[in-house]
Amino acid sequence: MLKSGIPKLSFLIKLYKKRGKMKPFIVMDIVKEAQKYEDVIHLEIGEPDILPSPEIKNTALKAVQENKFFYTESKGLKNLREKIANHYKNFYNVDVNPENIIITTGTSTAFLIAFYFTKTIATPTPGYPCYKNFAELENKKFINIPTSFPDYQINLEKLKSTEFDTLMISSPNNPTGTVINSENLKQICNFCKNNDKLLISDELYHGLVYEKEYTTALKFNKNAIVINGFSKYFCMPGFRIGWIILPDNLVRTAEIIAQNILISAPTISQYAALSAFDYKYLEKTKKEFKKRRDFLYNELKNIFNIAKPDGAFYLWCDISKYSNNSFDFANRLLKVAKVAVTPGIDFGDFNNYIRIAYTKDIKDLEIAVKRIKNFLKI
Repeated sequence: MLKSGIPKLSFLIKLYKKRGKMKPFIVMDIVKEAQKYEDVIHLEIGEPDILPSPEIKNTALKAVQENKFFYTESKGLKNLREKIANHYKNFYNVDVNPENIIITTGTSTAFLIAFYFTKTIATPTPGYPCYKNFAELENKKFINIPTSFPDYQINLEKLKSTEFDTLMISSPNNPTGTVINSENLKQICNFCKNNDKLLISDELYHGLVYEKEYTTALKFNKNAIVINGFSKYFCMPGFRIGWIILPDNLVRTAEIIAQNILISAPTISQYAALSAFDYKYLEKTKKEFKKRRDFLYNELKNIFNIAKPDGAFYLWCDISKYSNNSFDFANRLLKVAKVAVTPGIDFGDFNNYIRIAYTKDIKDLEIAVKRIKNFLKI
């Protein structure tokens, strides 16, 4: 099932030939539209407003002063890969070989690398819209596995009746905030191992889990591909730094792909990320997002039908009492109430949902709630 060896040139050519079939990432269009209005509260984009650990800025400035502007090796700085490996030991008690880690430009290029090893990708829906677009770029078949309110968990029986070679999971999920707990994750990992399925685990929102117990897929499946990055939990979105962890037999092929589509991740950003693992600071960040989640959920749960999220920083809101056209609803909310949210159609066939990101402080969230209530005449 898994490919190895040197990637063919056709892989890169397909990245360009498939462009016309991609869906727009609607949230970015909403961001652009919102720039036309003053006094907008931006709850549409999944970008932390909290600054990263102060040491990150100091480390980045030091790298600039030392003229560290040159390419790194395609896998990335060795000491950063070692830091990430230590993170897995500290955070999950899982051993990771730094040689199995490749530093990527955000997580986007990590997915492009991972999807090279696939043919048919199955993934729970609702889910991150770019997954399908990445698959489209590489001419891979993409299958949605429906999940449902309130827990949005994967049904193993449904997986058994579906034909695919790769399962793509996301925990915490974007947009629902659902977390796959350790026991369920173990069952999923065992299913993939026992049925010769490649498992790709998107763990970008790890760290931002508020009560539920969880772990990495590598705990139960050493042959999983795990993708993570510094944009969410570490509050470094614009640094564009992520990572991918691969099993031994895929590392060299993935490195060759990285050489072609990356050369290397941004050097200054890699140096900055060396100071990202400030756990004391990160705990404060998590507590702040939890406080925001609790406030916004309690304010909106009687207005929209919402499953309380386990992690990330989103509320997935059923608006069917008010509209069955999420794009129109989001546009009117923006123009009339000056609150920007993401239409549910960005995440699949969910035209009666919107996603609200609690990536603003409590004062802004209080104003946003008042505006939403006035908009809905509540």
